[in-house]
Amino acid sequence: MDNRRYWRIAVTGFLVSGIFGLIQVAAGEESAIARWYTGQQVEQGKTLYLAHCIACHNQQATGTTEWRRTGADGNYPPPPLNGTAHAWHHALSVLERSIAQGGVPNGGVMPGFAATLSQQEIRATIAYFQSFWPDEIYARWHAINNR
Repeated sequence: MDNRRYWRIAVTGFLVSGIFGLIQVAAGEESAIARWYTGQQVEQGKTLYLAHCIACHNQQATGTTEWRRTGADGNYPPPPLNGTAHAWHHALSVLERSIAQGGVPNGGVMPGFAATLSQQEIRATIAYFQSFWPDEIYARWHAINNR
């Protein structure tokens, strides 16, 4: 898929999800959606994130500021996972696969963690970084992934 088509699709999806959010607000629906994870998962995920992810994705999953531009090595730097980049566009299964397999199968450099983290630990790690997602972003993610 060429870059322009990708961005058209991404922008269209973003606009549609924004319109969906406005309809919800106009209809008086509650904007906060119950999250799939528990506080215990977030705490476990924090420990795992600090051990395996913080070196690249930084404190509170903020990633790097120039994550949209390739570095001198031709690779994209680690994106934020806190809801300000593209992670919220991906289903839970895609996030799990990305952590398990890493980015190498898709031309990236992130190592896979399948040999290091269990499925439950991968989910806890996702719970931790999703805990930084604002309610609005989480609600959009939930709406897209729970149709």
